[in-house]
Amino acid sequence: MNIEQARFNMVEQQIRPWDVMDPEVLRLMALVRREDFVPLAHKALAFVDMEVPLGFGACMLAPRVQARMLQDAAVQKHENVLEIGTGSGFMAALLAHRAQRVVTLEINEELVRFARANLQSAGIHNVQVRLQDGAKGLPEQGPFDVIVLSGSVAEVPAGLLAQLKLGGRLVAIVGEEPVMQAHVITRTGENQFETRQPWDTVAPRLLNFPQASRFAF
Repeated sequence: MNIEQARFNMVEQQIRPWDVMDPEVLRLMALVRREDFVPLAHKALAFVDMEVPLGFGACMLAPRVQARMLQDAAVQKHENVLEIGTGSGFMAALLAHRAQRVVTLEINEELVRFARANLQSAGIHNVQVRLQDGAKGLPEQGPFDVIVLSGSVAEVPAGLLAQLKLGGRLVAIVGEEPVMQAHVITRTGENQFETRQPWDTVAPRLLNFPQASRFAF
């Protein structure tokens, strides 16, 4: 496989056509070596338009989904970011290039070790990978400018929204199969939030988040 050609094709044939127009996001998707964050057994899938299995029931989201989430998060150089669902560390690496600091939470100990090693090998030093259930966020280190959920949830808990700064954004994939919606939620006041739902996709569930409320009639 010609790795550089595959990387180019990923950006031009998968990511750019999915309304990812931010030149910095496109640059990062070409710069950060995705193949170095993929398990050895699945290297051939690094640039394919699909989720890459990581083991332990986890996966890397498809490149176009990660790129679109990165674009919607609109992270600035002075901002602090919380990611929930570290996986292999690739999304944390992308966020780190745009942020001042990233804290990323991963519930699986093996994946924590994998992500830490990947980030160190990539020379990224402004990411802290923590072994922790991310369903409640990290209130003791908040509030955050940006929160990114690298997986889907049935609904976004109010406790996570409370960890956003005023003007802060939370990006998540919300809903039930067969179609889920990306939610970009901006905190506009103490108890005010604005939500955009700019695109549809499907993603695996993050663990231990609440299920959607259901009413019985």
